[in-house]
Amino acid sequence: MVRRTKEEALETRSQILEAAEKAFYERGVARTTLADIATLAGVTRGAIYWHFNNKAAVVQAMLDSLTEPLEELARASEDEDELDPLGCLHKLLVHLFQQIARDPKVRRINEILFHKCEFTDEMCDLRRQRHTAAVECNVRIELSLSNAMRREQLPANLDPHRSAIALHAYIDGVIGQWLLIPETHDLYSEAEVWVNAGLDMLRLSPALRK
Repeated sequence: MVRRTKEEALETRSQILEAAEKAFYERGVARTTLADIATLAGVTRGAIYWHFNNKAAVVQAMLDSLTEPLEELARASEDEDELDPLGCLHKLLVHLFQQIARDPKVRRINEILFHKCEFTDEMCDLRRQRHTAAVECNVRIELSLSNAMRREQLPANLDPHRSAIALHAYIDGVIGQWLLIPETHDLYSEAEVWVNAGLDMLRLSPALRK
């Protein structure tokens, strides 16, 4: 009985997240209420509050579902014992771009984050969460770049902190622009070209040197 109850709870949580994704995509985050999500999911508002404290928590849970497939490559590039940290980072970014281009769910969630999520007063918790996530992402990229420098895959005088911020901004820019105007290019087939361009920036830009 306990196992069945746990399974039912997980199923309800999944229903809520699927409904939230649909509602956020169609209406935007600010215009979607928890009541809207409950109606679409076929559950009560109480069921939503049992799983999530507020709308920001729903959005964050939806975003968290995207990170797991890329974690193994990310950890590899951050490992000081990894012989090819830049290669791992390259694979991670190619996979990221191609996943967004070909996986409808991943594309929808990223489109919500980039173009349909307003940081209103109601979403202060989410803003703090995104701030923390962005800082953590910069730290992890910097670690990967530092490992690549030690393996002589990047210039020894590269500024890893500034370069991590620049690469993060470049990645967000490629994704955000393609989601807004996908007809401009085929992100899936050109994923490696875009990743190479970003890494070439690190290798060749004098402005990113110490």
